[in-house]
Amino acid sequence: MEYDILEALSLIAQEKNLELEYVLETVESALVAAAKKKFGENDTIRAEIDRQSGDIRMYCTKMVVMNVSDPINEVTEKQAEAFYEDVEVGQELDFPIEFADFGRNAITSAKQILIQKVREAEREQIYEEFISKVGNLITGAVQQIDKGNIIVNLGRAEGIILGKEQIKKEKFRQGDRIKAFIIDVQKSNRGPQISLSRSSPDFLRKLFEVEVPEIAEKIIEIKAIAREPGERSKVAVYSNDDRIDAVGACVGVKGSRVQNIVRELNNERIDIVPWSSESMIFVTKSLAPAKIVHVDISHEEAKMLVVVADEKLSLAIGKTGQNARLAAKLTGWKINIMSETEYNALRQTEEMEKVDIEDVEAIKEKMRDKLLSVGIETAQDITLKGVEKLVTIDGVGEKTAEKLVEIAKEAINKKIEDLEKAASEGEVAKPVEFEFTPDDSTAPRLEDY
Repeated sequence: MEYDILEALSLIAQEKNLELEYVLETVESALVAAAKKKFGENDTIRAEIDRQSGDIRMYCTKMVVMNVSDPINEVTEKQAEAFYEDVEVGQELDFPIEFADFGRNAITSAKQILIQKVREAEREQIYEEFISKVGNLITGAVQQIDKGNIIVNLGRAEGIILGKEQIKKEKFRQGDRIKAFIIDVQKSNRGPQISLSRSSPDFLRKLFEVEVPEIAEKIIEIKAIAREPGERSKVAVYSNDDRIDAVGACVGVKGSRVQNIVRELNNERIDIVPWSSESMIFVTKSLAPAKIVHVDISHEEAKMLVVVADEKLSLAIGKTGQNARLAAKLTGWKINIMSETEYNALRQTEEMEKVDIEDVEAIKEKMRDKLLSVGIETAQDITLKGVEKLVTIDGVGEKTAEKLVEIAKEAINKKIEDLEKAASEGEVAKPVEFEFTPDDSTAPRLEDY
């Protein structure tokens, strides 16, 4: 019977994938807890399971006294002589505890403690197993669809793909195989909560690592990913080896590599873009296949005005602005897109808005000559210089500089008002410019402008 107990504990350890030693120690602690529940708190109670035979022995240590005042921790000489010879008062001796004395409640308590501790150990082991896999791909089977969330059977645990982590329009049925990215693992009373994603850019990154050996080997780097799950993605890649074409390696022979990823992502369109440390080159490449005519850069605002041929405007912007929006997210630059005709109209408008200082009556001739002598020809030049630079001109103090800036602004505003009035009457057309930022959450449409 005792061997049967050892064998039973071995089966429990195998079934729960736990170390046998841990299960044995757990049974020992459960028996001690049960004994304390029956006989009272005695810190010397201990249980021992023989690792060879399976024999279970339990003991408690008590002191031999003349008169017992604490039965839990003390015995008389006569009681001790039933187990030992030559007993003396003051000795501390070990006394066996019989299972027959436990009682049903204590045995039930031991069983519950054992079950609880085995479950806790199993949960901890599963948690440690999956926490080490965060950031990796995993494959499981769809167990059920619950309120739009996909419950995935991962073998020893369950994962969940929330609605926001799914690819739109994707449909799964119970039993379908599914691949996902592990984004987080949290402990809970019901066991590890494993959060999975198919919409994360990192899911796409890992798929490329699987399909493109050069990425897994760090020969090719994925520098950035911009993704609208299920619709379209842009992936910026760079080769650390001049002999290897990063885009070609990712596409594969006849598109074999990227097509495997496209199929996994429910036919999501993937644009592979060569990364460049030159921001202008990177932005123009990210807007492919549209051909760029001209680019104006504002480094202070991290903004680019991109000019495309008239017939390529819709191509550069993309359906519902998707191409330009993803390019902005990929590059981190705010991108404004204009057609060549509109850009020329903008430059014409800017020229029209310029106010020559000869036309600003509030600026006296002597001051005008000073400004012209240092290259300040328009009211716009005055505002760009600002007070700090104007005061460096001989004969221009701080108050005079402030007054000049004020006069210039008034002249510019007056000119703009006149132009806007003309535009409203149809005399001057207002240029159309499409703006896309890295954090756009909406899809601009042409009719919005």
